[in-house]
Amino acid sequence: MEQKTNTIDLWRGIAIAALVLLVVMGIIYASMSEKNDAAAGTEQTAVISGEEALSLWTADARAKKELISYMEAITDESSADFIPVERRIAVFDLDGTLFCETDPNYFDYTLLVHRVLEDPDYKDKASDFEKEVAGKIVEQNETGAGFSGLEVDHGKAVASAFSGMTLEEFNAYIQEFKKLPMPSYDGMLRGDGWYRPMLQVVEYLQANDFTVYVVSGTDRFIVRGIVDNSPLHIPNSQIIGSDEKLVTKDQGDEDGLTYVFDDDDELILAGDFIIKNLKMNKVSVIAQEIGLQPVLSFGNSTGDSSMAEYVTSGNEYKSLAFMLCCDDTERENGKIDKAEKMFSLCEEFDWVPISMKNDWTTIYGDGVTKK
Repeated sequence: MEQKTNTIDLWRGIAIAALVLLVVMGIIYASMSEKNDAAAGTEQTAVISGEEALSLWTADARAKKELISYMEAITDESSADFIPVERRIAVFDLDGTLFCETDPNYFDYTLLVHRVLEDPDYKDKASDFEKEVAGKIVEQNETGAGFSGLEVDHGKAVASAFSGMTLEEFNAYIQEFKKLPMPSYDGMLRGDGWYRPMLQVVEYLQANDFTVYVVSGTDRFIVRGIVDNSPLHIPNSQIIGSDEKLVTKDQGDEDGLTYVFDDDDELILAGDFIIKNLKMNKVSVIAQEIGLQPVLSFGNSTGDSSMAEYVTSGNEYKSLAFMLCCDDTERENGKIDKAEKMFSLCEEFDWVPISMKNDWTTIYGDGVTKK
């Protein structure tokens, strides 16, 4: 009997010791978790600090101050301006907002000129219409002439000039074009024309749980090619642009309502232009593809006016529209008349102006100079 009691006492002691050990381990784990959480919180604060995140902006830049103030308000859960993560949506134009707009013209305009007039594998195959459009772009580059309807004609010419290519082939063509030097700059290639301060804005928004969309007048597949292998980290699903029709290699002229995609099909560019994503079309496509009203808009021209007004009109959340003003003629191909017009529009419509000349410490980064 005494032996049995000793055995019970022994097991009771082991159980108590194990329980004590578990409690001690729990306390240690909780303490370590608190320290890790505190460290993570410190790291996150450092990442999303506005002053640090926007280090390429001058200290007195109004746009920087307004964006930081806005971010502090909408991320504070105790603030009346708090915006839930799922509604933190920002839309950005591309040319002249994130990326070099004119050297000497839009990226997609210069791509068409290269394809139709310079590419030895295609220039002899180009249609008269494609050559006519490319010629107008060259004339515009040289004289500043304007051509009514050129935006749509360009979209049609791009669609036909690259017809039959798979999406992968089209992207590969764009990647090669991006390797060509920028004509107006030393130290920069076609694909390097990112405005470094604006990349910081995108990263700042993403660090604060914003979903960022590019909403461009440039062909959607060309925008994807520009963004591919670039410092702008936005997935294809968040890239919106002008559109052209896709079919499969085996589809021929059969309608998509009757044709069935089979296991050896490949998507190709059909050669048919659908829509130019400018002005009011940007608003329509945002409603169609995003399905929610964004709270931030970034643009640079009257082609972005409708988008800016859509974002800031009747919004249930605090919203802002920013507009870049191309007033830097030393580091960038600025246009003073256009910049002054945009400054006036910002004052009229209560948009926040961004001065490329006065608000940024750099545009393209070290090593890039305008010729």
